[in-house]
Amino acid sequence: MLEEIKIGFIGGGNMAEAIIKGLLAGGVLPENITVAEPLELRRVYLSDTYGIATAEENSSAVSFGDAVILAVKPQVCLKALREVSGDVSTRKLFISIMAGVKTKTIEAALPKGVRVVRVMPNTPALVLAAASAVAPGANTSPSDVSLALEIFNLLGTACTVEEKLLDAVTGLSGSGPAYVFSFIEALSDAGVKNGLPRDISIRLAAQTVFGSAKMVLETMEHPAVLRDKVTSPGGTTIAGMHVLESEGFGGTVMSAVDAATARSAELGKD
Repeated sequence: MLEEIKIGFIGGGNMAEAIIKGLLAGGVLPENITVAEPLELRRVYLSDTYGIATAEENSSAVSFGDAVILAVKPQVCLKALREVSGDVSTRKLFISIMAGVKTKTIEAALPKGVRVVRVMPNTPALVLAAASAVAPGANTSPSDVSLALEIFNLLGTACTVEEKLLDAVTGLSGSGPAYVFSFIEALSDAGVKNGLPRDISIRLAAQTVFGSAKMVLETMEHPAVLRDKVTSPGGTTIAGMHVLESEGFGGTVMSAVDAATARSAELGKD
């Protein structure tokens, strides 16, 4: 299905580039992709690097694409949508990755009946390891959602949620990489404190997080079950876990997600 779809991008920034990389790796031909990007240097880079067509005008991407990915900054979204509204038909699917911009806002700015899917990917999309959540708009069909899932599964893993849950997605997986980077840094610092060279400590810490995450995804066992398997009675791990629990590790992480979720909801009201 995906190989037969023409895809236009409004915006050619880092996240758009990540999606393009995923599409090409997934078998989409370069001639089936067009990017509208105002910066000439960026257009030249994308064209030279990926062999895709680029254009300065947003209308070019809309006219070209069966699906149009909205990848501009949220603060310029209404301006961009107004520019292309005359080129829009209900035959086209709009997929928005604009943080905080609700599907009803996009639907209101385009002709009646337009099909909109909202997606919240996270920054590991840049290395094709994203966690993305897909939320359908008022007029989307199951096939529209399937297409969005097909696209974003090429960037990592994608799941479907109700749009009202996207603030929670933002708090968890949208902001989550920052929490994980901080944890890796803390593990690395602890290794250095205990005598490990910095470069080795970072490699060990990052691989430990990567490997642990892979175990969860591949076994689909509850994290608590996997934790118990590495926690021997009277051993080193339970001694470390005692400190984490006494310092409120789990509650602190939950509070961080709560705070990020609440802030996402606030920003969505602006």
